[in-house]
Amino acid sequence: MAGAGDPPEGTPEGAAGGGEDEYRSVVFDESFVRAARLQEYSARERMEDHARAVRTRHAWARLGGARQAVLLALLILVAFGTAIYMGVRHPYRPPEPMAAEPLRSTVVPLAPEGTVPGGKPADLFARSPAAQYRIGAAGVNLPAVSRTEHFSDGQVVSALTLAKNYLVRSSIDPATLTGGSVRPVGLLLDPGQLDQFDRSLAHPADDGRHAATGWLTRFDPDEVELADTDVRVTGTLSATEVGADALEVSADFTFAYAVRPAGAGARAGTKATAGQQAAVASLFTVRRELRFRISRDDLDDHRLEVLQSNLQAGPMSCSADASGTLRPLLAGQRAGDAGPAATDPYARGRSNTGLCGKLAATSQPGPARPDR
Repeated sequence: MAGAGDPPEGTPEGAAGGGEDEYRSVVFDESFVRAARLQEYSARERMEDHARAVRTRHAWARLGGARQAVLLALLILVAFGTAIYMGVRHPYRPPEPMAAEPLRSTVVPLAPEGTVPGGKPADLFARSPAAQYRIGAAGVNLPAVSRTEHFSDGQVVSALTLAKNYLVRSSIDPATLTGGSVRPVGLLLDPGQLDQFDRSLAHPADDGRHAATGWLTRFDPDEVELADTDVRVTGTLSATEVGADALEVSADFTFAYAVRPAGAGARAGTKATAGQQAAVASLFTVRRELRFRISRDDLDDHRLEVLQSNLQAGPMSCSADASGTLRPLLAGQRAGDAGPAATDPYARGRSNTGLCGKLAATSQPGPARPDR
């Protein structure tokens, strides 16, 4: 007797494994059906007015999961592109580094009332206010420091040290003072100021921007030489924060130099002692007020910007052009009656303000004490 699931005639002959195997090769799975180009309308759809019994399936409908994958990939690409665009055009990206400002400087000669006193360097220093000054770099002391809102105490110390190094190289180094190489000074400057620095040294001008003596202290080696390389120094340094990215350092220092006419020592030759060779020296005093800006990048690069330089120097004649080199009045010389150069407010072009001051008598060495 045939089972409930068998054909009435029983299992066909030669159909090993059952009748289902005969139709197995033509059974369509779901993916095959979804991929078909033609689809028969449903019974409800055939009741409507259709001219065709079947419809063509759209390619996107046949893709199924592949379509979703493509859409997902497109979404990812759009999101990735948007992220890159916003990263480039983000309105809150870090600000660009500040451009270096040009140096602004003034040089004020200080004219003496009478004859410039002379003597041996040691005696001149001892009889002047510089008697208690320290020698060389020892006179440029760093103050006690504390951290600021955006800079650590170590960073503040580094900024002050940069300013000290600049003062030493530009006002104490004998090579700088006597017309030698100024490269050590230039190496401390922000690259944005190097063009102005080079122009000031090559073509100095009394225009408030291109005076070589605004950057450093130097004498004309054909006219003046140092009678003593030990420069007497005193002054103060201070640092303040001027923004989240920069510190400002202020320096106010006085330098005392013993100078004499160029070649005075060589002319004396071997016929005089070292003390006699230096007997024609005179004292020349320079006060420099400097303002520096030091950014975070400057701290990393060990550089600084010199924003402002105010220099007073004497004894010197009011008529002396001190834009390129300082021109001291030497022992026995007088400033004369010439006052500051005349200034024409109606003239166009470069302005010569004709600044000049009077050197206080107390700043000069006192009378020599009689030998005992």
